[in-house]
Amino acid sequence: MKGARVRVDALPPIVHAARAVGSRFKRSRGVVHIAIERDYMTLSLLARLTSELGQSISKSRLRLIETTGLIERLRITKDKEEIDQIRKAVNLASSVFPDVLKAIRPRVTENAVAAELEYLARSSGAEKMSFDTIVASGIHSALPHARPSQEKIGRGFVVLDYGVILGGYCSDMTRTVWVGRMDRAMRDLYFAVLEAQLAGITAVRAGVKAQDVDAAARKVLRKHKLDKYFTHSLGHGVGIEIHEPPRLARGETQTLEAGMVITIEPGAYVPGKAGVRIEDMVLVTKTGCEVLTPTPKELVIR
Repeated sequence: MKGARVRVDALPPIVHAARAVGSRFKRSRGVVHIAIERDYMTLSLLARLTSELGQSISKSRLRLIETTGLIERLRITKDKEEIDQIRKAVNLASSVFPDVLKAIRPRVTENAVAAELEYLARSSGAEKMSFDTIVASGIHSALPHARPSQEKIGRGFVVLDYGVILGGYCSDMTRTVWVGRMDRAMRDLYFAVLEAQLAGITAVRAGVKAQDVDAAARKVLRKHKLDKYFTHSLGHGVGIEIHEPPRLARGETQTLEAGMVITIEPGAYVPGKAGVRIEDMVLVTKTGCEVLTPTPKELVIR
């Protein structure tokens, strides 16, 4: 890596950072302004930072300025190397999906499916999962952030929401499959969410506001009288972290830019019955977008 070196040290990074800044401004006479990310700075870290800086810079010359989202705004668009790495992470996650399907069968627990999924991902080269894998079956599928349990899979939807980290970059995808005999109402639910997802993707392009992409998907669900069951935002940015700006939701006026990598993940969650979510990662371009997730979205019945 150019311009960097690895150093193993017993001291925490905050101490090295404070000492580097202190050394740089020790002999200066003016006021030293240092920006801190308040979302990540704990009280104990702040106390350690202030203490270390105080050994080189007097309190009268030191000004700590709280910031938020400063680094995230610099990372909001990705360069070619980052996009290539994200694409690799997306492809790795997608590559294990066909084998995960084989693990989904009646009387197998959600935990067992999640374990198989994560084993396949790590065996294929993933550094780790991007977040806690979601496997939600039956009425659990109506919980957007359900966690795998010892519940045994039976007739109904199974939501698989997972991602991997590869080369330091995250991926994120969701597919929903059906187990057993399917009725018309559940089939309609699936295809309504798929229609909403495709509408959201179609709305993505540089220059469009994030809230307008969200609205495009919600409009479809409203047509199917399912909008009240879509209880979260349409998507979010993905990169070094699994949730990065921009956020695609009502009231979000952030303008999409070419080079942003986002998710499009509408869902419909009918309490006590069933839920469906379909999610792709998408690269924003000047004229539209490129869907990065290669996994098909046709209805899978096991």
